[in-house]
Amino acid sequence: MREKYLLRCPGCGRSFPDHYTLDCPSGCDALLRTVYAGRRLTPRNLPGIFRYKDWLPVEGHLRLDAGPISYESVGLARELGLPHLTVTFSGYWPERGGRMETCSFKELEAQPTVLRLREKGGGVLQVSSAGNTGRAFCQASGLTGAPVVVVVPAAAADRLWTTIPTANVCLITVDGDYSDSIAFGGEVCTLPGIVPEGGAKNVARRDGMGTVMLDGTLAAGRLPDYYFQAVGSGTGGIAAWEAAERMVAGGRFGSRLPELYLSQNLPFVPMVRAWEAGRDAIVAEDMPDTEASIARVYADVLTNRHPPWGIRGGVRDALAASGGRMYAVANEDARSAGRLFSDTEEIDLDPAAAVAVASLVRAVEEGFIDPGKRVLLNVTGGGYERAAEDLDRYPVEPFIRVAAGEAFEGEVRDAVRDWVAEQEVAARA
Repeated sequence: MREKYLLRCPGCGRSFPDHYTLDCPSGCDALLRTVYAGRRLTPRNLPGIFRYKDWLPVEGHLRLDAGPISYESVGLARELGLPHLTVTFSGYWPERGGRMETCSFKELEAQPTVLRLREKGGGVLQVSSAGNTGRAFCQASGLTGAPVVVVVPAAAADRLWTTIPTANVCLITVDGDYSDSIAFGGEVCTLPGIVPEGGAKNVARRDGMGTVMLDGTLAAGRLPDYYFQAVGSGTGGIAAWEAAERMVAGGRFGSRLPELYLSQNLPFVPMVRAWEAGRDAIVAEDMPDTEASIARVYADVLTNRHPPWGIRGGVRDALAASGGRMYAVANEDARSAGRLFSDTEEIDLDPAAAVAVASLVRAVEEGFIDPGKRVLLNVTGGGYERAAEDLDRYPVEPFIRVAAGEAFEGEVRDAVRDWVAEQEVAARA
Protein backbone atom coordinates (compact mmCIF):
# COMPACT_ATOMS: atom_id res chain seq x y z
CA MET A 1 0.00 0.00 0.00
CA ARG A 2 1.57 3.29 -1.10
CA GLU A 3 -1.08 5.45 0.55
CA LYS A 4 -1.11 6.00 4.29
CA TYR A 5 -4.51 4.31 4.39
CA LEU A 6 -7.37 3.02 2.26
CA LEU A 7 -11.04 2.59 3.00
CA ARG A 8 -12.44 -0.93 2.99
CA CYS A 9 -16.06 -2.07 2.96
CA PRO A 10 -16.66 -5.05 5.29
CA GLY A 11 -19.69 -5.95 3.17
CA CYS A 12 -18.14 -6.52 -0.25
CA GLY A 13 -14.46 -6.38 0.73
CA ARG A 14 -13.70 -3.63 -1.77
CA SER A 15 -10.86 -1.19 -0.96
CA PHE A 16 -10.51 2.31 -2.39
CA PRO A 17 -8.92 5.73 -1.73
CA ASP A 18 -10.64 8.24 0.54
CA HIS A 19 -12.38 11.31 -0.89
CA TYR A 20 -14.24 12.10 2.33
CA THR A 21 -16.22 8.98 1.44
CA LEU A 22 -19.07 8.03 3.77
CA ASP A 23 -20.71 5.11 1.94
CA CYS A 24 -19.61 2.05 0.00
CA PRO A 25 -19.63 2.88 -3.75
CA SER A 26 -21.23 -0.52 -4.34
CA GLY A 27 -24.18 0.34 -2.10
CA CYS A 28 -23.44 -2.06 0.77
CA ASP A 29 -25.22 -1.47 4.08
CA ALA A 30 -21.97 -1.36 6.02
CA LEU A 31 -19.68 1.01 7.88
CA LEU A 32 -16.50 1.64 5.92
CA ARG A 33 -13.25 1.01 7.77
CA THR A 34 -9.80 2.51 7.50
CA VAL A 35 -6.95 0.11 6.71
CA TYR A 36 -3.63 1.70 7.61
CA ALA A 37 -0.31 0.87 5.99
CA GLY A 38 1.34 0.91 9.41
CA ARG A 39 0.19 -2.21 11.24
CA ARG A 40 2.05 -1.40 14.48
CA LEU A 41 1.18 1.68 16.48
CA THR A 42 4.01 4.18 16.87
CA PRO A 43 3.07 7.26 18.93
CA ARG A 44 4.32 10.52 17.43
CA ASN A 45 5.81 13.55 19.17
CA LEU A 46 2.73 15.65 18.37
CA PRO A 47 0.17 17.41 20.56
CA GLY A 48 -3.05 15.91 21.84
CA ILE A 49 -4.88 13.36 19.75
CA PHE A 50 -2.35 13.66 16.94
CA ARG A 51 0.06 11.62 18.99
CA TYR A 52 -1.83 8.78 17.27
CA LYS A 53 -1.68 10.36 13.81
CA ASP A 54 -0.52 7.09 12.19
CA TRP A 55 -3.97 5.63 12.89
CA LEU A 56 -6.00 8.71 12.04
CA PRO A 57 -7.34 9.27 8.48
CA VAL A 58 -5.46 12.54 7.99
CA GLU A 59 -2.14 13.56 6.50
CA GLY A 60 -1.37 16.63 8.60
CA HIS A 61 -2.20 17.60 12.15
CA LEU A 62 -3.68 20.45 14.15
CA ARG A 63 -1.68 22.22 16.82
CA LEU A 64 -4.24 21.54 19.52
CA ASP A 65 -3.21 20.04 22.84
CA ALA A 66 -6.43 18.13 23.46
CA GLY A 67 -6.48 14.36 23.70
CA PRO A 68 -7.42 11.54 26.08
CA ILE A 69 -5.37 11.07 29.25
CA SER A 70 -5.07 7.71 30.98
CA TYR A 71 -4.03 6.81 34.51
CA GLU A 72 -4.21 3.93 36.95
CA SER A 73 -7.02 4.59 39.39
CA VAL A 74 -6.35 4.47 43.11
CA GLY A 75 -9.48 5.75 44.84
CA LEU A 76 -12.20 4.23 42.67
CA ALA A 77 -10.14 1.07 42.17
CA ARG A 78 -9.87 0.59 45.94
CA GLU A 79 -13.60 1.24 46.41
CA LEU A 80 -14.53 -1.37 43.78
CA GLY A 81 -11.82 -3.89 44.54
CA LEU A 82 -10.26 -3.58 41.08
CA PRO A 83 -6.46 -3.35 41.37
CA HIS A 84 -6.03 -3.05 37.60
CA LEU A 85 -8.45 -0.26 36.72
CA THR A 86 -7.32 2.21 34.06
CA VAL A 87 -9.34 5.41 33.66
CA THR A 88 -9.16 7.21 30.33
CA PHE A 89 -10.46 10.72 30.88
CA SER A 90 -11.60 13.07 28.13
CA GLY A 91 -12.34 16.46 29.59
CA TYR A 92 -10.77 19.35 31.47
CA TRP A 93 -8.43 18.28 34.25
CA PRO A 94 -5.20 20.29 33.94
CA GLU A 95 -3.51 18.63 36.92
CA ARG A 96 -3.54 15.36 34.99
CA GLY A 97 -2.97 16.93 31.57
CA GLY A 98 -6.63 16.94 30.50
CA ARG A 99 -6.98 19.86 28.07
CA MET A 100 -10.34 19.29 26.40
CA GLU A 101 -11.80 22.69 27.21
CA THR A 102 -15.35 21.76 26.12
CA CYS A 103 -15.14 18.93 28.72
CA SER A 104 -16.26 16.21 26.28
CA PHE A 105 -14.63 13.41 24.30
CA LYS A 106 -16.47 14.75 21.26
CA GLU A 107 -13.35 16.84 20.67
CA LEU A 108 -11.69 13.55 19.68
CA GLU A 109 -14.17 13.37 16.81
CA ALA A 110 -14.26 17.02 15.81
CA GLN A 111 -10.54 17.58 15.29
CA PRO A 112 -9.79 14.80 12.76
CA THR A 113 -13.16 15.31 11.03
CA VAL A 114 -12.46 19.00 10.35
CA LEU A 115 -8.97 18.16 9.09
CA ARG A 116 -10.15 15.21 6.97
CA LEU A 117 -12.71 17.39 5.20
CA ARG A 118 -10.08 20.06 4.54
CA GLU A 119 -7.70 17.48 3.06
CA LYS A 120 -10.10 15.17 1.25
CA GLY A 121 -13.10 17.20 0.15
CA GLY A 122 -13.81 20.77 1.12
CA GLY A 123 -17.01 22.63 1.87
CA VAL A 124 -19.00 23.67 4.91
CA LEU A 125 -19.46 20.93 7.49
CA GLN A 126 -22.97 20.20 8.83
CA VAL A 127 -23.30 18.65 12.31
CA SER A 128 -26.46 17.57 14.17
CA SER A 129 -26.11 17.18 17.90
CA ALA A 130 -27.78 16.85 21.28
CA GLY A 131 -25.23 19.31 22.64
CA ASN A 132 -21.76 17.89 23.32
CA THR A 133 -20.87 17.11 19.70
CA GLY A 134 -22.09 20.49 18.55
CA ARG A 135 -20.04 22.25 21.22
CA ALA A 136 -16.91 20.32 20.21
CA PHE A 137 -17.34 21.26 16.55
CA CYS A 138 -17.97 24.91 17.47
CA GLN A 139 -14.71 24.84 19.44
CA ALA A 140 -12.86 23.26 16.53
CA SER A 141 -14.31 25.94 14.26
CA GLY A 142 -13.10 28.67 16.59
CA LEU A 143 -9.61 27.20 16.75
CA THR A 144 -9.21 26.45 13.03
CA GLY A 145 -11.57 28.86 11.26
CA ALA A 146 -13.41 25.95 9.61
CA PRO A 147 -17.07 26.93 8.95
CA VAL A 148 -19.77 24.66 10.39
CA VAL A 149 -23.56 24.53 10.41
CA VAL A 150 -24.69 23.06 13.72
CA VAL A 151 -28.28 21.87 14.33
CA VAL A 152 -29.38 21.15 17.91
CA PRO A 153 -32.63 20.89 19.89
CA ALA A 154 -33.63 24.33 21.18
CA ALA A 155 -33.50 22.98 24.73
CA ALA A 156 -29.80 22.18 24.25
CA ALA A 157 -28.81 25.59 22.88
CA ASP A 158 -27.27 26.68 26.17
CA ARG A 159 -24.72 23.85 25.84
CA LEU A 160 -23.28 25.52 22.75
CA TRP A 161 -20.34 27.59 23.96
CA THR A 162 -16.67 27.88 23.19
CA THR A 163 -13.64 28.98 25.18
CA ILE A 164 -12.47 31.29 22.39
CA PRO A 165 -14.55 33.62 20.19
CA THR A 166 -15.81 32.02 16.97
CA ALA A 167 -17.33 33.71 13.93
CA ASN A 168 -17.75 30.71 11.62
CA VAL A 169 -20.71 28.87 13.17
CA CYS A 170 -24.27 28.89 11.86
CA LEU A 171 -26.31 27.56 14.78
CA ILE A 172 -29.83 26.33 13.99
CA THR A 173 -32.09 25.33 16.87
CA VAL A 174 -35.06 22.99 16.43
CA ASP A 175 -38.11 22.87 18.69
CA GLY A 176 -37.85 19.10 19.08
CA ASP A 177 -35.44 16.39 20.20
CA TYR A 178 -32.15 15.05 18.88
CA SER A 179 -33.80 13.02 16.12
CA ASP A 180 -35.62 16.14 14.88
CA SER A 181 -32.25 17.88 14.70
CA ILE A 182 -30.80 15.01 12.68
CA ALA A 183 -33.74 15.17 10.26
CA PHE A 184 -33.45 18.92 9.76
CA GLY A 185 -29.69 18.67 9.39
CA GLY A 186 -30.23 16.23 6.54
CA GLU A 187 -32.40 18.81 4.81
CA VAL A 188 -29.74 21.48 5.27
CA CYS A 189 -27.27 19.24 3.45
CA THR A 190 -29.33 19.55 0.26
CA LEU A 191 -27.78 23.01 -0.18
CA PRO A 192 -24.74 23.07 -2.50
CA GLY A 193 -21.52 23.51 -0.59
CA ILE A 194 -22.71 21.88 2.64
CA VAL A 195 -21.23 18.49 3.50
CA PRO A 196 -22.66 16.14 6.16
CA GLU A 197 -20.14 15.14 8.79
CA GLY A 198 -21.59 11.64 8.53
CA GLY A 199 -22.02 10.47 12.12
CA ALA A 200 -21.05 6.82 12.55
CA LYS A 201 -20.22 6.60 8.84
CA ASN A 202 -17.34 9.04 9.25
CA VAL A 203 -14.09 7.11 9.77
CA ALA A 204 -12.43 10.22 11.20
CA ARG A 205 -15.00 10.38 14.00
CA ARG A 206 -14.62 6.68 14.82
CA ASP A 207 -10.84 6.60 14.64
CA GLY A 208 -10.68 9.78 16.71
CA MET A 209 -12.76 8.13 19.43
CA GLY A 210 -10.67 4.99 19.02
CA THR A 211 -7.69 6.85 20.48
CA VAL A 212 -9.26 6.20 23.89
CA MET A 213 -8.52 2.50 23.44
CA LEU A 214 -5.03 3.28 22.13
CA ASP A 215 -4.18 5.62 25.01
CA GLY A 216 -5.57 3.32 27.68
CA THR A 217 -3.72 0.34 26.24
CA LEU A 218 -0.40 2.16 26.06
CA ALA A 219 -0.82 3.43 29.63
CA ALA A 220 -1.49 -0.09 30.94
CA GLY A 221 1.00 -1.83 28.67
CA ARG A 222 -1.61 -4.23 27.31
CA LEU A 223 -5.13 -4.39 25.99
CA PRO A 224 -7.83 -4.38 28.68
CA ASP A 225 -9.95 -7.44 29.35
CA TYR A 226 -13.06 -5.28 29.87
CA TYR A 227 -14.03 -1.92 28.39
CA PHE A 228 -16.83 0.28 29.83
CA GLN A 229 -18.63 3.16 28.10
CA ALA A 230 -22.09 4.73 28.00
CA VAL A 231 -23.52 5.02 24.48
CA GLY A 232 -26.19 6.96 22.62
CA SER A 233 -25.45 6.05 19.02
CA GLY A 234 -22.94 3.41 20.07
CA THR A 235 -20.31 4.82 17.72
CA GLY A 236 -17.78 5.01 20.55
CA GLY A 237 -18.23 1.30 21.20
CA ILE A 238 -17.65 0.54 17.52
CA ALA A 239 -14.56 2.74 17.60
CA ALA A 240 -13.17 0.89 20.62
CA TRP A 241 -13.71 -2.46 18.89
CA GLU A 242 -12.02 -1.33 15.68
CA ALA A 243 -9.05 0.15 17.54
CA ALA A 244 -8.67 -3.02 19.61
CA GLU A 245 -8.68 -5.15 16.45
CA ARG A 246 -5.84 -3.05 15.05
CA MET A 247 -3.91 -3.49 18.30
CA VAL A 248 -4.45 -7.25 18.22
CA ALA A 249 -3.26 -7.39 14.60
CA GLY A 250 -0.14 -5.45 15.62
CA GLY A 251 0.69 -8.21 18.07
CA ARG A 252 2.41 -6.24 20.85
CA PHE A 253 -0.41 -5.63 23.32
CA GLY A 254 -2.35 -8.88 23.49
CA SER A 255 -4.21 -11.30 21.27
CA ARG A 256 -7.73 -11.07 22.70
CA LEU A 257 -10.37 -8.41 22.15
CA PRO A 258 -11.68 -6.63 25.27
CA GLU A 259 -15.24 -7.44 26.25
CA LEU A 260 -17.34 -4.35 25.55
CA TYR A 261 -19.67 -3.34 28.40
CA LEU A 262 -21.91 -0.65 26.91
CA SER A 263 -24.64 1.13 28.85
CA GLN A 264 -27.71 3.26 28.23
CA ASN A 265 -29.82 5.41 30.54
CA LEU A 266 -33.30 4.24 31.57
CA PRO A 267 -36.01 4.65 30.53
CA PHE A 268 -34.68 5.17 26.95
CA VAL A 269 -32.65 2.02 26.19
CA PRO A 270 -33.43 0.82 22.63
CA MET A 271 -30.12 -0.95 22.08
CA VAL A 272 -30.33 -2.76 25.41
CA ARG A 273 -33.79 -4.08 24.49
CA ALA A 274 -32.72 -5.11 20.98
CA TRP A 275 -29.63 -6.89 22.35
CA GLU A 276 -31.58 -8.77 24.99
CA ALA A 277 -34.20 -9.80 22.42
CA GLY A 278 -31.53 -10.91 19.93
CA ARG A 279 -32.77 -8.54 17.23
CA ASP A 280 -30.61 -7.17 14.42
CA ALA A 281 -32.80 -4.07 14.10
CA ILE A 282 -34.26 -1.48 16.47
CA VAL A 283 -38.06 -1.76 16.39
CA ALA A 284 -40.89 0.30 17.86
CA GLU A 285 -41.24 -1.90 20.95
CA ASP A 286 -37.61 -1.07 21.83
CA MET A 287 -38.65 2.59 22.27
CA PRO A 288 -42.01 2.62 24.12
CA ASP A 289 -43.35 6.09 24.90
CA THR A 290 -40.37 7.55 23.08
CA GLU A 291 -40.79 11.25 23.77
CA ALA A 292 -41.73 10.75 27.42
CA SER A 293 -38.81 8.34 27.92
CA ILE A 294 -36.32 10.76 26.38
CA ALA A 295 -37.62 13.55 28.58
CA ARG A 296 -36.97 11.50 31.74
CA VAL A 297 -33.34 10.41 31.26
CA TYR A 298 -30.49 11.90 33.29
CA ALA A 299 -28.04 11.83 30.36
CA ASP A 300 -30.02 13.08 27.38
CA VAL A 301 -26.99 12.96 25.05
CA LEU A 302 -27.53 9.18 25.08
CA THR A 303 -30.93 9.38 23.36
CA ASN A 304 -30.39 8.49 19.71
CA ARG A 305 -33.44 6.92 18.04
CA HIS A 306 -31.48 5.65 15.03
CA PRO A 307 -28.20 4.14 16.24
CA PRO A 308 -26.03 2.12 13.82
CA TRP A 309 -27.18 -1.11 15.42
CA GLY A 310 -27.70 -3.80 12.79
CA ILE A 311 -25.57 -2.36 9.98
CA ARG A 312 -22.54 -4.45 9.00
CA GLY A 313 -19.75 -3.39 11.34
CA GLY A 314 -22.22 -1.72 13.72
CA VAL A 315 -22.85 -1.90 17.45
CA ARG A 316 -24.42 -5.35 17.40
CA ASP A 317 -21.41 -6.78 15.55
CA ALA A 318 -19.03 -5.10 18.01
CA LEU A 319 -20.81 -6.64 21.00
CA ALA A 320 -20.96 -10.06 19.39
CA ALA A 321 -17.31 -10.05 18.32
CA SER A 322 -16.12 -9.06 21.78
CA GLY A 323 -18.47 -11.22 23.83
CA GLY A 324 -19.79 -8.04 25.41
CA ARG A 325 -22.81 -7.02 27.44
CA MET A 326 -25.26 -4.12 27.67
CA TYR A 327 -26.60 -2.43 30.79
CA ALA A 328 -29.67 -0.29 31.41
CA VAL A 329 -28.82 2.24 34.13
CA ALA A 330 -31.42 4.08 36.22
CA ASN A 331 -31.08 7.81 36.83
CA GLU A 332 -30.45 7.53 40.55
CA ASP A 333 -27.79 4.87 40.02
CA ALA A 334 -26.04 7.17 37.56
CA ARG A 335 -26.17 10.12 39.96
CA SER A 336 -24.86 7.96 42.78
CA ALA A 337 -22.01 6.70 40.59
CA GLY A 338 -21.16 10.25 39.59
CA ARG A 339 -20.86 11.21 43.26
CA LEU A 340 -18.73 8.13 43.94
CA PHE A 341 -16.34 9.06 41.15
CA SER A 342 -16.15 12.67 42.29
CA ASP A 343 -15.43 11.60 45.87
CA THR A 344 -12.77 9.03 44.97
CA GLU A 345 -11.10 10.63 41.93
CA GLU A 346 -11.75 14.31 42.79
CA ILE A 347 -13.23 15.47 39.47
CA ASP A 348 -16.83 15.98 38.40
CA LEU A 349 -18.39 13.90 35.63
CA ASP A 350 -20.64 14.47 32.64
CA PRO A 351 -23.96 12.59 33.18
CA ALA A 352 -23.14 10.15 30.38
CA ALA A 353 -19.83 9.26 32.02
CA ALA A 354 -21.66 8.72 35.29
CA VAL A 355 -23.85 6.16 33.51
CA ALA A 356 -20.70 4.27 32.48
CA VAL A 357 -19.39 4.30 36.06
CA ALA A 358 -22.74 2.97 37.27
CA SER A 359 -22.53 0.06 34.83
CA LEU A 360 -19.03 -0.76 36.12
CA VAL A 361 -20.28 -0.73 39.71
CA ARG A 362 -23.09 -3.09 38.78
CA ALA A 363 -20.90 -5.45 36.78
CA VAL A 364 -18.60 -5.77 39.80
CA GLU A 365 -21.54 -6.36 42.16
CA GLU A 366 -22.97 -9.03 39.85
CA GLY A 367 -19.64 -10.86 39.64
CA PHE A 368 -19.02 -10.42 35.93
CA ILE A 369 -15.61 -8.79 36.44
CA ASP A 370 -12.60 -10.88 37.45
CA PRO A 371 -10.70 -8.55 39.83
CA GLY A 372 -7.43 -10.05 38.64
CA LYS A 373 -8.01 -8.81 35.09
CA ARG A 374 -7.58 -5.37 33.56
CA VAL A 375 -10.44 -2.90 33.16
CA LEU A 376 -10.56 0.25 31.01
CA LEU A 377 -13.19 2.84 31.97
CA ASN A 378 -13.89 5.42 29.27
CA VAL A 379 -14.84 8.64 31.07
CA THR A 380 -16.32 10.53 28.15
CA GLY A 381 -16.63 13.92 29.81
CA GLY A 382 -15.96 15.85 32.96
CA GLY A 383 -14.23 18.76 34.58
CA TYR A 384 -17.05 21.26 34.02
CA GLU A 385 -16.67 22.81 37.47
CA ARG A 386 -12.93 23.35 37.07
CA ALA A 387 -13.36 24.67 33.51
CA ALA A 388 -15.95 27.19 34.72
CA GLU A 389 -13.37 28.52 37.18
CA ASP A 390 -10.42 28.65 34.77
CA LEU A 391 -11.80 29.43 31.31
CA ASP A 392 -13.83 32.08 29.57
CA ARG A 393 -17.04 30.94 27.90
CA TYR A 394 -18.51 32.48 24.77
CA PRO A 395 -22.13 31.43 24.05
CA VAL A 396 -22.84 30.54 20.43
CA GLU A 397 -25.88 32.58 19.48
CA PRO A 398 -28.61 30.89 17.38
CA PHE A 399 -28.81 32.02 13.77
CA ILE A 400 -32.26 30.55 13.10
CA ARG A 401 -34.90 28.72 15.15
CA VAL A 402 -37.27 26.29 13.43
CA ALA A 403 -40.12 23.98 14.42
CA ALA A 404 -39.78 20.20 14.47
CA GLY A 405 -40.69 18.87 11.03
CA GLU A 406 -40.49 22.31 9.42
CA ALA A 407 -39.58 22.23 5.74
CA PHE A 408 -36.20 23.62 4.76
CA GLU A 409 -37.44 26.15 2.27
CA GLY A 410 -38.31 29.81 1.76
CA GLU A 411 -36.69 32.37 4.04
CA VAL A 412 -34.93 29.75 6.16
CA ARG A 413 -33.26 28.13 3.16
CA ASP A 414 -32.34 31.53 1.71
CA ALA A 415 -30.77 32.67 4.98
CA VAL A 416 -28.58 29.58 5.30
CA ARG A 417 -27.65 29.75 1.61
CA ASP A 418 -26.56 33.37 2.04
CA TRP A 419 -24.50 32.45 5.10
CA VAL A 420 -22.71 29.72 3.16
CA ALA A 421 -22.04 32.15 0.31
CA GLU A 422 -20.47 34.59 2.77
CA GLN A 423 -18.21 31.83 4.08
CA GLU A 424 -17.12 30.98 0.53
CA VAL A 425 -16.31 34.63 -0.19
CA ALA A 426 -14.34 34.91 3.04
CA ALA A 427 -12.38 31.74 2.22
CA ARG A 428 -11.33 33.17 -1.16
CA ALA A 429 -10.28 36.52 0.31
